[in-house]
Amino acid sequence: MAYAECLGKKWRARYKRPDGTYGSEPGFETKTAAEHWGEEQEAMIRRRTWIDPDEGETRFADFAEHWLSVSRLAINTEAKYRSQLRNHILPQWEDWPLILIVNNHLEVQGWVNELHDSLAESTVASVFSLFSTIMNAAVRARKIPASPCQGIRVTSGGDEVERLVATPVQVLRAALRMADLAGYPGFVLTLMDAYTGARWSELISQWPGLYDRTNKQIPVRRPLREAGGQIEEAPRPKSPASKRWIQLPPFLATLYEALINECPYRRAFTGARGGALRCSNFSRRFWRPAWDGNPDSPDPEVRTPAILAGFTFHEGRHTQRTWLADDLIPDVARAARLGHKLPGMADVYEHVTPDMQQRVLDVLQARWDSSVAQLTADERRHLLRIVPLDLAATITERARAAGE
Repeated sequence: MAYAECLGKKWRARYKRPDGTYGSEPGFETKTAAEHWGEEQEAMIRRRTWIDPDEGETRFADFAEHWLSVSRLAINTEAKYRSQLRNHILPQWEDWPLILIVNNHLEVQGWVNELHDSLAESTVASVFSLFSTIMNAAVRARKIPASPCQGIRVTSGGDEVERLVATPVQVLRAALRMADLAGYPGFVLTLMDAYTGARWSELISQWPGLYDRTNKQIPVRRPLREAGGQIEEAPRPKSPASKRWIQLPPFLATLYEALINECPYRRAFTGARGGALRCSNFSRRFWRPAWDGNPDSPDPEVRTPAILAGFTFHEGRHTQRTWLADDLIPDVARAARLGHKLPGMADVYEHVTPDMQQRVLDVLQARWDSSVAQLTADERRHLLRIVPLDLAATITERARAAGE
């Protein structure tokens, strides 16, 4: 049974812990208060809801490191988490005992408010999400009774990131620039981005030998992931829905087959000497110059207008899904192409039919044909010098038929 001990002018509660030893808590003003506190501990122990007060004294930094060490995280995810901890979370909470954070809900809200002074809302939301995940893990590990993150206002909802969507002719013009900057593989990769909606990691991991020539489709099985200068092959796609085959419209199948037929390397898209492409280097050297141009250059010889300034590789996914929605492709077919899971029971009862798949290919081919027709004469001559002869003949024949 719990009891109280007198310590000068204060009282100390003593209670029996689950392992048979006695725990204590000092600082009570009266004997009755100490006894009641001890009895409450023993009552929670009997109900199996008791949390050892000593566990709550664990430093946040120590628990966060332990949580990271036992979590099964991809290298890029772990690198992201460590960066957020190092730059935004540990400077505030590193030495705080977990239980002290629980008892300072307003301090947590104040910290979030301060993050908004220097970070975008989306970044604040991401940082707070990690902090909340760690605190919830502490609850499950029975370090603390509850998370202090409940009820914290993180974003106002008024600063959402604006996503850019390119038109087909903008994509084609960017691909033409990429051909000059990064060669034929860069030309094809730019078109693959917008016309498949595949992720960067899914495209740069493509093996020529895995291409299905019969059905004109590429597999998504083991994407490449990058973090901290390391690149590795993931054991599986990002999610079960991401494991899929992506069919290529006829023009893109022709372009891709021409690429892999001459590819001397293990992967279809590589660096100059066959090494894995790195997203940051590729963006800086090729992607940004292609899309942003160089409109402010004082030299008219190198001055080029922007095609769609700020357009990112990932926004090719937004572009693909937006195109398909604009062409009235069913949501189930759009989700399947991008590797998304439909919400609710739709994921169980809705399925992609061959007719839907053909409609996807038809509308994408039509968008390509329309983009070619919108090129200037000089741009079209540039295109004909890049594409395979059979596709060049088709483009020329269509232009002739249109009287161009």
